[in-house]
Amino acid sequence: MPPSLSSRLSALSLAAMPLLFVALWSTGFIGAKFGLPYAEPFTFLFIRFVCTLALLIPLAHWLSDGWPKGARLWAHIGISGLLVHAAYLGGVFYGIHLGMPAGLASLLVGLQPLLTAALAGPLLAERLTARQWAGLLLGLAGVSLVLGGKLDPGDGLFQGFGLGALASVTIALLGISGGTLYQKRYCTGMPLLSGTVVQYLAAGVVLGIGALLFEQRRVEWTLTFALTLGWLVLVLSIAAILLLMALIKRGEASRVASLFYLVPPVTALQAWWLFDERLPMASLAGMAIAIAGVVLVVKGKRV
Repeated sequence: MPPSLSSRLSALSLAAMPLLFVALWSTGFIGAKFGLPYAEPFTFLFIRFVCTLALLIPLAHWLSDGWPKGARLWAHIGISGLLVHAAYLGGVFYGIHLGMPAGLASLLVGLQPLLTAALAGPLLAERLTARQWAGLLLGLAGVSLVLGGKLDPGDGLFQGFGLGALASVTIALLGISGGTLYQKRYCTGMPLLSGTVVQYLAAGVVLGIGALLFEQRRVEWTLTFALTLGWLVLVLSIAAILLLMALIKRGEASRVASLFYLVPPVTALQAWWLFDERLPMASLAGMAIAIAGVVLVVKGKRV
């Protein structure tokens, strides 16, 4: 292959990798919608983490540049795993289990850059730019429009779901935002792949306890559930993580962060196509405004 053609193909593949990562990541919400009719949320996630660890531990041993050093770093990584995986995924799955549309759940947790930016000031002594403050206000206005479009006082507060679903997804948003800040502050020495194993271990234990205490742990092993579980394990928990590692190694992590605002509309489109989930025009306008707010926050970071 001529060197020029090879370099062009390499550049194209590198440019496509962030988009591929976002496309894969958005299917996690759809996977929850497909799988939850056959298993309760904590049980579903516990099985997912057990299957993931069975594959990821050998991969970490083979590909990783070592395991975390010292008990303190292990503890910090475990806490970040409880926030990033147990609280985040547990909240999202439980909210969808209680009736929240997958597209709306994706939008609410997609506000993570806004909340992280708001908390980074007091926790990490980072100052917000004027553009980021504008983005925060836009994001809040957009979410208000989205939730207002679903408001139906005559049908239990929110059409199709109640405060429990909203509280669950709010916990997910707080978990991913707090986990991001915690990991940034305390887990800087974390090897990415083996550290992810530690995070999954901690989250799996807590979700397993949750399944034991609060669920009946019944699973319908249908073909749909098995295929959904396989997709979430192989594509989300393994392939997406390895893709993220490749992006970080090539210095493309910032591009992934800037493209995360595409996850909510991609998820909403998938949910409309697969499940006929429809949002009112006010909610669609609110989604666009909220995404614009996230873009301002991400793009408004000081260099």
